[in-house]
Amino acid sequence: MNQRDISESANKPPSLPSGVKADRILVDKSDRTLVLFNGGKEIARYNKIRFGDVPMGHKRFEGDERTPEGKYTINGRNSASSYHLSLRVSYPNAADIAYAEARGRSAGGDIFIHGQPNGYNGAPIARDWTDGCIALSNAEIEQVWELVPDGAEIEIRP
Repeated sequence: MNQRDISESANKPPSLPSGVKADRILVDKSDRTLVLFNGGKEIARYNKIRFGDVPMGHKRFEGDERTPEGKYTINGRNSASSYHLSLRVSYPNAADIAYAEARGRSAGGDIFIHGQPNGYNGAPIARDWTDGCIALSNAEIEQVWELVPDGAEIEIRP
């Protein structure tokens, strides 16, 4: 078994019946979990997820390296991103934009749930390393990619 096999098996996604889809995502930053729901029932849980370099607090401005908190939706996907698959989070919302603009700043954007950097073959990065995104192992994002349709709700809690 090579290093990639070992690292990916440490973050192996749960087994699920085919055809099941998520309608809601709950991310808990303090517990470092991402949970998928269908009709109020938990269908998958991912642990040890990673965030922006400054994980505590709500994202306020472009470049603050924080992961947003609040309710958003998944509003797009990118199979050709710089990371292994990515699902776009609808940050910033109107309140985020208003807060930043009132302070003469940009709220930023381009917040995604994604895998590891393309070309990176080691174990999933074991520290907060994104610029505000939510990072999973490559095997986990592959499963999330299949389970989460555009339009799904996402709530990110502190």
